[in-house]
Amino acid sequence: MLSLNKVHHIAIICSDYERSKTFYTDVLGFTIQAETYRAARDSWKLDLALNGSYLIELFSFPSPPPRPSGPEARGLRHLAFEVDDVETAATALLEKGVVAEPIRTDEFTGKKFTFFTDPDGLPLELYQR
Repeated sequence: MLSLNKVHHIAIICSDYERSKTFYTDVLGFTIQAETYRAARDSWKLDLALNGSYLIELFSFPSPPPRPSGPEARGLRHLAFEVDDVETAATALLEKGVVAEPIRTDEFTGKKFTFFTDPDGLPLELYQR
């Protein structure tokens, strides 16, 4: 039987490297572990950590094709971040110019959540601990 330990990382390809780098670091609070330019691919790779744990690889590529990314599109539905208080987190996003959807309550868990997007429209979620 396959024995997985945890999710190691999530890879995201962005359309504007500097804009996405600013969003994930200055708005969401990820820290940079490594930043590498790969000349052969004309591509940046940014390794990002959250609370000391490696979590996201942010890539740039020349002219990446667009992908539908609404929460109901085929493929990755969304990336969710656990927070202590959804209202406080949504307010912090708004202070950085990021508007979240109205806060809802999960009918199965009773936990609050909301959605917002990264600079490329990738759906992101805040979910109450």
